Amino acid sequence: MNYSAADVKRLREATAAGMLDCKKALDEAEGDFDKAMDIIRVRGLKGITKREGRTTTNGLVIAKVVGNLGVMLELACETDFVSKGERFQALGEELVQHLISSKIADVDTFLASEITPGRTVQSAVENANATLGEKIEVRRVAVLDGSPVGVYLHRTSPDLPPQVGVLVQLTKDAVAEAQEVGKEIAQHIAAFSPSYVRREDVPADLIENERRLAEETARNEGKPEASLSKIIEGRVTGFVKEVSLIEQAFAKDAKKTVKQILDEAGTAVKAFHRFRVGQ
Repeated sequence: MNYSAADVKRLREATAAGMLDCKKALDEAEGDFDKAMDIIRVRGLKGITKREGRTTTNGLVIAKVVGNLGVMLELACETDFVSKGERFQALGEELVQHLISSKIADVDTFLASEITPGRTVQSAVENANATLGEKIEVRRVAVLDGSPVGVYLHRTSPDLPPQVGVLVQLTKDAVAEAQEVGKEIAQHIAAFSPSYVRREDVPADLIENERRLAEETARNEGKPEASLSKIIEGRVTGFVKEVSLIEQAFAKDAKKTVKQILDEAGTAVKAFHRFRVGQ
């Protein structure tokens, strides 16, 4: 080997190409840095550097359920034109299949993992950057495993791939039956965007901040001092219900809470993830 780790680092910084691409270029150039730069430039990878600062507000959400395993990822790009394309959507499919087999729930670890020997997720994304001429990135991944998972994907426009995705993990053992309930709960989450499963999951500091805002608002509204405490606690309770999934009114039957729907089905929500492209 005619080059050092420092040379690889320098080439990565100069081109923003992946580590494996830099090593291959240096191997091919027999350690000559300038020749390695030319090799990467010819392959189109150098353009990635120019795209680093661009905003990726388009893309897709893709999710799959296999048995009691549910996975989901957000693949982002710059324009809806690219998101509609077969190559971009094929990349999303390839990555979600790898997510199924790897079960890696951390983005950085997922990017560093190998799809095939010598080919990482990061290098696949960088090659797509070069091929499609846009900044492309894996923004989020989610993995739920061990009990039935419901899934729902929503298209905000018929000519776009899904822009909203939800995974919901339930506790019930009857997979097919539980997944049907899970799909309905996933549809509810897509529409109402809760932040937590139950009120006990809401962070104490978030509740205290809401209490502070409620008091400030009530005082600005000129509410009587004697009523302040009751008004404040009422508003805090309303906030907690709003962000807690199981306390929300169910989307398909507002007379019932999500918890009532789950109780009737003999199950409960263990966890959920909701992705919306660009958010």
